[in-house]
Amino acid sequence: MQNVRKRRGNNSHSTPDISKDKGPHRKGQRFHFDLWFCLTLQNWILDFGRPIVMIILPLDWFPLNKPSAGDYFHMAYNVITPFLMLKLIERSPRALSRTAVYLCIITFVMGASIHLVGDSINHRLILSGYQLHLSVRENPIIKDLKPESLIDSFELLYYYDEHLGHIMWYIPFFIILFIYFSGCFCSSQEERRITVPGWLLLGPSALYYWYLVTEGQITELFLLTFFAMVAMVMFQHHKGLSLDSNGMFLLYSFSVTLLLVALWVAYLWNDQVLRNKYPALLYVPEPWSYYTLHIKNNH
Repeated sequence: MQNVRKRRGNNSHSTPDISKDKGPHRKGQRFHFDLWFCLTLQNWILDFGRPIVMIILPLDWFPLNKPSAGDYFHMAYNVITPFLMLKLIERSPRALSRTAVYLCIITFVMGASIHLVGDSINHRLILSGYQLHLSVRENPIIKDLKPESLIDSFELLYYYDEHLGHIMWYIPFFIILFIYFSGCFCSSQEERRITVPGWLLLGPSALYYWYLVTEGQITELFLLTFFAMVAMVMFQHHKGLSLDSNGMFLLYSFSVTLLLVALWVAYLWNDQVLRNKYPALLYVPEPWSYYTLHIKNNH
């Protein structure tokens, strides 16, 4: 009889943990101001502020044959950003694919590290007179190099920096954001409220994404992610679910970013020099190319 009672007691404490099924139909989540704030702050300091620090600080502190302050910023970004994104995924009310998240994080770190090397050298070239609004072969400090095979090496460096590095960096970044966004749906109206600090954070967040899209030349990727998010909202709406506060924050940030990108393109629509540098179907100039063309050269 004692054995029977023990088995019954054990069974009463070993029922399946159904609560771990965090589907989107369940209660949503509170607004993660701490994570969104840290993510926005470190993006502004470690990513946007990186080239500024490299220009402002004296060259004597960081010789051209050694890592610059901006390089250390980039190293910190490559560690902190994946960590914050993993914490964001952990707080999702829905069970998300760990395999997809891990693969994206690994690819993200590898792409950002490739970009670290290429971007470090390219910013040193800027200090030597390299013009960002010109192509590699049109730059005054490169077009006359001998032997000409050296120019091919600089073009390879540009490819690693501006193409391969960006692809392996930004595609996983936006995939992770979309995976997280797919779990930001609930049926509770209370969970849809964005706090006042969240609304104040919306502007800086959207402005950073504008910089990311324009400087990273990832307009197509951004538009694909944005429209996928809109389609997800419409699909979940038919199931009686709506975005929680975190999903709304992300969608509103992307909406403001889209408006800022449109205004940026309209402002530089008739700039023939930048149009020659960016002949693609979607004309979106880089802010730093605008800086070297219209600001640096005028001062």
